[in-house]
Amino acid sequence: MSAGERSFRDCLGQFASGVTVVTTLHGDLGTVHGATVSSFTSVSLRPPLIMVSLDRRSRLSALLAGGPFGVNVLAADQGDLALRFAGRSEAPHEDIEWQDAGPAPRLAGTVAHLACGPWASYDGGDHLLYVGEVLSFDAPGGEPLVFHRGSFHALRSAADLGSARR
Repeated sequence: MSAGERSFRDCLGQFASGVTVVTTLHGDLGTVHGATVSSFTSVSLRPPLIMVSLDRRSRLSALLAGGPFGVNVLAADQGDLALRFAGRSEAPHEDIEWQDAGPAPRLAGTVAHLACGPWASYDGGDHLLYVGEVLSFDAPGGEPLVFHRGSFHALRSAADLGSARR
């Protein structure tokens, strides 16, 4: 990575975002594959559309084309899962607790899950942008995991921040 790319990445790191694990099934045996993704956004309410951005080199990027996928919004205590699905584990998909291992695999304990069908994909430079139509969703709630300046954090309210300054 060049110095310019590193500086650009550091600049983007100033924007706090939620953390998701995007999942899909692959092959006749129904093997689950997933990757940690912080580039996730809503696109439309009518129809309900979301978008995720995946590195072209990722295995999931190739597997996602044309099939259903799940977006798992991680809870504040799921940083270990984020690291596992970010490729920082020898066996990221072993010993995972699934709530549903269907076509849009759902991790247990997430604050939200969206089951999506393919809508469109776009060239995004070194990434591919996948727009998915939300077929079903659930948001049991809880505190989300947040990514900021290269590390994970728990969300704090403005009221908490104000009292911490006094």
